[in-house]
Amino acid sequence: MDTDDARLPYRLTLPARRTTSVIFASPHSGRDYPDAFLRRSVLDAQMIRSSEDAFIDQLLEPAARLGAPLLAATVPRAYVDLNRAAEELDPALIEGARAVPHNPRVASGLGVIPRVVAGGRAIRSGKMSLAEAEARIAGAWRPYHAKLAALMDESAAAFGEAILIDVHSMPHEAVESGSARSPRPQIVLGDRFGATAAPDIVDQIEGAFAAEGLRVSRNIPFAGAYVVQAHGRPARGRHAVQIEIDRALYMDETLIAPHEGYGAFAALMRRVLGRIVLIGVQEMPLAAE
Repeated sequence: MDTDDARLPYRLTLPARRTTSVIFASPHSGRDYPDAFLRRSVLDAQMIRSSEDAFIDQLLEPAARLGAPLLAATVPRAYVDLNRAAEELDPALIEGARAVPHNPRVASGLGVIPRVVAGGRAIRSGKMSLAEAEARIAGAWRPYHAKLAALMDESAAAFGEAILIDVHSMPHEAVESGSARSPRPQIVLGDRFGATAAPDIVDQIEGAFAAEGLRVSRNIPFAGAYVVQAHGRPARGRHAVQIEIDRALYMDETLIAPHEGYGAFAALMRRVLGRIVLIGVQEMPLAAE
């Protein structure tokens, strides 16, 4: 197992030998908040964390032992959102930024440099300079996506395909409660309605969760954002699927702490990851030749 330099905006954990074309990523679980950023924030230490995909990186830790790389952000989402395009700059926050037309994410304060955290709570008062925003993008966003692109290239070269599993968490209330005939999904898979991954791959990912008794839906209400759009090219053998996991399965959302069911869910996730990595082992005999 190998881990990249801790000073980078991500932690890359590599297996002793890559045996699958699958790559796992967690772009929103970072929690290394710069002191200067915290001093400028109007939020307390607990509230600033409300946008995190807390503990997703920990739930994905078995990936390397299963033969797959794990790329986990260390930079927090409230500082820079790695699941947005670098051009999604918010003029309400960034002095000199050009308006982005018809972009509801930016309009709601959730651009590449977020203006708000969960619940629409402002992160800071006043604006920042365009130079400061560009420095965050250069120091965190670009290195993360460069590494992710390199991992995709490596899988494609070794296995003839690359399968990116981009994992997030969703608030329990983010999905409607449903009904007896159609209960609330616990897992939401996003492939941009078929645009970022082959259907059979998404079928197998759904099956990996369904085998554990979890309720799975596709693309509603989360169809996948920038990461899968940028890295998913199924016609070229590059597949990308976003996974949203209901936080209530493993954590107390108010305390941002694991609850009593965390251990059992972590064990369940190890089994799910084991099934997903097998999706990318199908090309191994050819690659070995």
